[in-house]
Amino acid sequence: MKKLKALPESSFLKLFFAVVSCAFLVASLFMPDRNQMFAGLWDLMTGTCKISTNYFAQGGFAGTFLNMGLVGLICTGLCCLPGAKPNNVTTLGVLLTIGFGAWGINPLNIIPTILGVFLYCLVKKEKLGAMCNAMLYSTGIAPLISDLLFRYPGVEYVGFNWVGLAVALFIGLIIGFFLPAGLAHAPNIHKGYDHYSAAVPIGMTAFFLRAVLYNVVLGWKLADLGQLSTMAALDVVSWPMTNIFCFVLFGLCIVFALLMGCTFKDYWNLMKDSGHGVSFTTKYGNAPFLMNVGVFGLMIVAYFNLAGAIDGTNVWTGMTFGIVFCMLATCNSGSHPRNVWPIMLGYMVTSFLFGFIFQGEGNFGLTIGNQSILIGLCYANGLSPISGKYGWGYGALAGGLHYLLVTAVPDMHGGFCLYNGGFTAALICLMFVPQLEKFCKTKEQRLEARKGAKQ
Repeated sequence: MKKLKALPESSFLKLFFAVVSCAFLVASLFMPDRNQMFAGLWDLMTGTCKISTNYFAQGGFAGTFLNMGLVGLICTGLCCLPGAKPNNVTTLGVLLTIGFGAWGINPLNIIPTILGVFLYCLVKKEKLGAMCNAMLYSTGIAPLISDLLFRYPGVEYVGFNWVGLAVALFIGLIIGFFLPAGLAHAPNIHKGYDHYSAAVPIGMTAFFLRAVLYNVVLGWKLADLGQLSTMAALDVVSWPMTNIFCFVLFGLCIVFALLMGCTFKDYWNLMKDSGHGVSFTTKYGNAPFLMNVGVFGLMIVAYFNLAGAIDGTNVWTGMTFGIVFCMLATCNSGSHPRNVWPIMLGYMVTSFLFGFIFQGEGNFGLTIGNQSILIGLCYANGLSPISGKYGWGYGALAGGLHYLLVTAVPDMHGGFCLYNGGFTAALICLMFVPQLEKFCKTKEQRLEARKGAKQ
């Protein structure tokens, strides 16, 4: 365990990604429909997947777990390219992509955009490994690739065809080629207060392509795009399988963190961090990071179970299961239980408040167990630096504002951007952060003011 603790950050993260990916592959062998796992995987790869598509319904449990494992291994392979040095940003990209493997990503629809980044490296003469993060984040627009491949320019599903293949490949290459420039500038928009930086260029790209490919070329209006939705049924759920997997995986993370020498003091030091512009593996080491994966992961699972219990529904669909890992993705970039619980509180309070006001009518009547709200919470988690920097009250307010906007944003990109909630978080930052900086003091500034008053 000492050798594991002493591993360089990049080596430890590669090992972590590989182990998590293999955990999904092993779990697929224990699913009740394991005899259909390859058929299920094929159904996932050859179907359309606009958000939010329940892969449990579309490809079965075994097929979904197999898909998540394979996607994870592809991501791990990208992290092993020459010149790649996985870090906290890579951790976010890998876990996000694995999570999307339950409701929007598969080994087929991520290829065109990844190849686009490869093309960028050839033209700019950069090492492939140096663009590993860009390759990971380019997959956030995978639903558009599937739609172009199997359905465009019509509404009906047509399957594999040469026109669709050519269009999907061309658009994917264009997206991947120009994405690295957008990713480099994205953090400047929110000043580090939104962990999901890639959501900005991906969201804007999806918005632009939706307008050009559908509104301009085909002349479809926004209402017509609703015909494209093929969201799989939401009634395929499984509490035991999803919970058991999460409890075992996150429990083992805690056990191994303890064996690696992580103490309560080590983890408490990590949780005292504001989460603004930090890499936990760099600042605190491998063991505290792994402890955060376990504790933070269990906290997310507990919240989703609580939301389902309060709402009186079984929330565990493919999307819910996937967003556990999408939300966990920020575990190395600044999120931990101490700065995330205010976001959760804000979502819960706002849900009850507007549910009471509108008596269950309209978007503002959506309860905390609703799939769109749970998915929205996943990305509101990216605003955790606000609560870490300014205090829990401001974090709760940011979470509430995110709740109000997240269901409206898909209209902008037509459901083709998997980073929908992260894009919403960026919009919250654009509106909220300037006001905080102008009118409010950070926790450190308030502490200094109190010390000065006492002197």
